[in-house]
Amino acid sequence: MSEIYTVIIVILGILAVSGLFVGVTNDAVNFLNSAIGSKAASMKTILTVASVGIIIGVLTSSGMMEVARSGMFDPGRFTFQEVMTLYLGVMFANVILLDLYNSWGLPTSTTVSLIFCLLGSAIAVSIYKISNDPALGTSALGEFINTSRAMGIVSAILLSVVIAFTCGTVVMYISRTIFSFRYTALFRRYGSLWCGASLTAIVYFALFKGLKTVLAGLAFIRFIDQHLLLSLFICWVGCSLLLFFIQRLKINILRITILAGTFSLALAFAGNDLVNFIGVPVAGFDAYSIARHAGDSQMLMGALNENVPANFLVLLAAGAIMILTLWTSKKTMHVTETEISLSAQGDEGSEQYGSSLFSRTIVRAALNINAGIARVIPQRVRDAISRRFEYEDVEHSGAPYDMIRATVNLTTSSLLIAMATSLKLPLSTTYVCFMVAMGTSLADRAWGRESAVYRISGVMTVVAGWFVTALGGFLIAFIVGLALVYGGTTAFVVITLLCGYMLYHSNFRKKEKQTATQSRKETTNEDIIHSLREEVCTTMESATKIYDRTLIAVMMENRKELRNMVKESNDLFYQSRERKYTLLPTLKQLQSGDVNTAHYYVQVVDYLNEMTKALMHITRPAFEHIDNNHEGLSKAQAKDLMSINDDVESIYRRINQMLREGDFSDIEEVLTLRDQLFESIAEAIKSELCRINEAKVNTKASMLYLTILNETKNMVLQSRNLLKSQEYFLKHRTGPTTWIVSSKK
Repeated sequence: MSEIYTVIIVILGILAVSGLFVGVTNDAVNFLNSAIGSKAASMKTILTVASVGIIIGVLTSSGMMEVARSGMFDPGRFTFQEVMTLYLGVMFANVILLDLYNSWGLPTSTTVSLIFCLLGSAIAVSIYKISNDPALGTSALGEFINTSRAMGIVSAILLSVVIAFTCGTVVMYISRTIFSFRYTALFRRYGSLWCGASLTAIVYFALFKGLKTVLAGLAFIRFIDQHLLLSLFICWVGCSLLLFFIQRLKINILRITILAGTFSLALAFAGNDLVNFIGVPVAGFDAYSIARHAGDSQMLMGALNENVPANFLVLLAAGAIMILTLWTSKKTMHVTETEISLSAQGDEGSEQYGSSLFSRTIVRAALNINAGIARVIPQRVRDAISRRFEYEDVEHSGAPYDMIRATVNLTTSSLLIAMATSLKLPLSTTYVCFMVAMGTSLADRAWGRESAVYRISGVMTVVAGWFVTALGGFLIAFIVGLALVYGGTTAFVVITLLCGYMLYHSNFRKKEKQTATQSRKETTNEDIIHSLREEVCTTMESATKIYDRTLIAVMMENRKELRNMVKESNDLFYQSRERKYTLLPTLKQLQSGDVNTAHYYVQVVDYLNEMTKALMHITRPAFEHIDNNHEGLSKAQAKDLMSINDDVESIYRRINQMLREGDFSDIEEVLTLRDQLFESIAEAIKSELCRINEAKVNTKASMLYLTILNETKNMVLQSRNLLKSQEYFLKHRTGPTTWIVSSKK
């Protein structure tokens, strides 16, 4: 047997580890989000509970790998060489696809990815077999492929979106109507009954989803199946009594319920979804062992139709890698942030997604429906219901949402998945957990008019991404499979290097954006002001360089340099705009500060935003002008611009020096230089108008020239205002007085 197959087995093993890494990163969102979003415990406690769940799930897993071995194709129709090519294509495509989703911060289903990658690679190899066998036609493709499971996955997406979202909305609305956001007093009386029901659903889920295979056949499980309602009632009574006594000990039973839900979801994840990551490599190793024992690389792989449990040590090692990934992967938190940002309570700050026509239409329709309902329901009833939904952070945790909603998320998800499993409905764990979280956030009025369009766009982006997972997984695996069967060893080497580079670039290469984002946490007035001063100084210095390099690049018609300047100016603008859109949360942090601090902060943020916007309006037209191959600036225009550039550089040099040193004694000199610059710009515009009347210049070049002059004037004007605001703040800052009052609802 060729040594290339040994190399393929090693590559499959490496890809299995990578698959575990990227798979856990994506699926961890299912069992971590509720605990993290409600801050039910510290991150270490949450990860510890999830890790214990994973270990127990691995230890109790059946390890049956039938999906990878024969779920999507008939291995008896493929030779060992073809099966190895098929599995290799699946792993390459699966790792690449999931890594892309993790980088984008979008949650998706590893089951969907695996099945459609298997389908795509199997079809690619089948086409290769059919094309080389004259006796087979395209109609024979159905003999090689099992497409029924793929169609079941598509229906799972649709079912999950509708059922999970609806159930999450209804259960959350009822729960919030009962307890409200000020739930403390009522919860002391009836909380044990409510948490008992939640814990019953979680236990039911753990038994019938997480531990179903290991407990199958026991008399206890048969009794539960035959007397389900009675069993659930007994479990509810027992859990309620237990939680009642625990609550008497001044222990928060909501935390216990949330951590129990996290544990059960992690257990089910490890016990059932583990095969999605290691099923293909293990099946590949089994095929390799069978062929090596027979000494024939052209033998058919019908033996893979037999369901053989995976080696226990392999499962244990996979569980250890999963836990290691859970504790160390930064992308896990990135994916988690997507769901939490879409379900967080409140409309303050910037949103992760933009608006769309579809989301705006839905919001308008919802407002019209709400107005119609309001005309039917009496005002007294509407007011009573509204009071139940008035937000108040009684937990004082600053969490994106409270523990009541976290409990509803876990309870509803667990119950839906357990019921779907018992009824053999093809619901996806990822899809159910995500859509339940979106439904509860809608019912909890987390989607206000300020954020609804953005969050609906975010939900639609994620849901569309689920379908793209199926299509993308199929296409990537299909293309990779074709490349491997027709390209042979050369294609294998190239794709291996490409996949390795993508994983390295995505996971290990230092990213400038992440470094820039991980700034010092602003907690006090001085922290916020210091951070803003640093941003002002850095932005002004960057703007000076970008402006100078842009004018030189325009004169030299350097398209590549102008493209870089557009990118840098865009980054500056979006950074300042983000600061502006997060203004209200920052002002609330400054509640105990003084009015001058707040006034200064608002002014500087606005001036900084306007200054970077003017700079962007210089770089973009300049790049578009050169990129469209228009005629460059004339010598007279270039001479005037260089003179203007020297004046701007002189002004900005003094501004930067004053900002860095905090010495504003020369501020009047800047004012004088600004007035001189404006006179120079006015003279330059008059000169250009004369050249236009005399038809000495090109129209496009003149428009660019006038745009640069006008935006330069705006940029310098805003910079001067920013400097004046800084000076005013330092001179007139007074002692602390309350300037913003938190409204109590």
